[in-house]
Amino acid sequence: MPFRAKTLVILIASYVFYAWWRVDFLILIAAMSVFTYGMAHIALNAPRESQRRLALTAGIVVDLGLLGYFKYAMFFGGNLSVLSQGITGQGFDIPDIILPIGISFHTFQSISYLIDIYRKDARPARTVFDFMAFGALFPQLIAGPVLRYKDIADQFEYREHSYELFARGIYRFALGLGMKVLIADSVAPIADAVFGMSAPTMAESWLGTAAYSIQLLFDFMGYSSMAIGLGLMMGFRIMENFDAPYRSRSITEFWRRWHISLSSWLRDYLYIPLGGNRKGPRRTYINLMLTMILGGLWHGAAWTFILWGLWHGGLLALERALGWQNGKSLLRWGMTLVLVMLGWTLFRAVTLPDALAMYAGMIGLNGLSLTADVAWQITPLALTMLVVGWTLALTPVKEIFAAAQQRAVMRNAIATTLFVVAVSRLAASSYSPFLYFQF
Repeated sequence: MPFRAKTLVILIASYVFYAWWRVDFLILIAAMSVFTYGMAHIALNAPRESQRRLALTAGIVVDLGLLGYFKYAMFFGGNLSVLSQGITGQGFDIPDIILPIGISFHTFQSISYLIDIYRKDARPARTVFDFMAFGALFPQLIAGPVLRYKDIADQFEYREHSYELFARGIYRFALGLGMKVLIADSVAPIADAVFGMSAPTMAESWLGTAAYSIQLLFDFMGYSSMAIGLGLMMGFRIMENFDAPYRSRSITEFWRRWHISLSSWLRDYLYIPLGGNRKGPRRTYINLMLTMILGGLWHGAAWTFILWGLWHGGLLALERALGWQNGKSLLRWGMTLVLVMLGWTLFRAVTLPDALAMYAGMIGLNGLSLTADVAWQITPLALTMLVVGWTLALTPVKEIFAAAQQRAVMRNAIATTLFVVAVSRLAASSYSPFLYFQF
């Protein structure tokens, strides 16, 4: 297509992709984009500061209001019903609300655009169609990474297209597909089996948490890699979202390496506006806690996610208080990894009692060894992929694959092999959802 038509083609294709699920929610996504674009235009061009600020506020309130209704109305309504039941003896029914897929990512991207335009940190989209295409860009629409318009604004005006870039895109896509299908999906049955138990033993609890830690990493890192690969095929350069997070030697470093796009968003649009570390140690600790609690709530409407955010916020505050943000020793790596895995237990558990049952198992209150209920579900493939996953997570494999990408023959061989094997396994599976779809 001529370059002037490429954005429109991407917009139409992305909307068809989203509408394949539900057309009514496509209307919601499109309306949010048009509204945000209009509010940003007023926030940039209104003659008075009060009008600019009002447009910014209106845009943020409406975007967050829609996210709040679809994602949190049932959670808060349900808790209010329980409270009412306890006080008055009578609760009330909460209607089921379907969560539009990808709305969390879309909302954060819309808000960052509003704020950047208001601050004049970025130039506005040339047309509403450019902004709508950015909001609906199908490689990352469903589960991220969280993009900022200012980071790819130039790419809507000019993008390089070449067979070399397309081949590199296929390579990254194949790597991501392999991460997801061959590793994440293979270890998932172990995590599902353990987290479905009412009283797991010590060995089962730690095995299940280790399996889920690898499942989550390779599921989401795989999706991000696939998004980067698809972007390259179309000439877009999407940011890296993971950098060997399980090699971190502090929780602070972990959040520089895990879900980088979300971490930087929370820092720039929440932590720093709250005051960051500019208002003394006590306020810094409060800001860290608030940022991570809200980050946990962003992931899901459940107390387990809120407590997971509180866990990481507390650890970040403690590290800053003790000056442990930049750990170096092997012991600090081990401590960090264990603390992250303890957090993943909350993240994975369906309810708080389920998480407490896992923690009880971790300290041996339910016995020590594997039971027959779990042992028969641990297949040689699942165990092998668990070992492979941890090996890849803890070694500098990123540098190896980056070097392979520069050699066409090796790159093509790896991509072809991974793609064929992954698609073959996918064809034999009945269900393979991405974990971050739910967020």
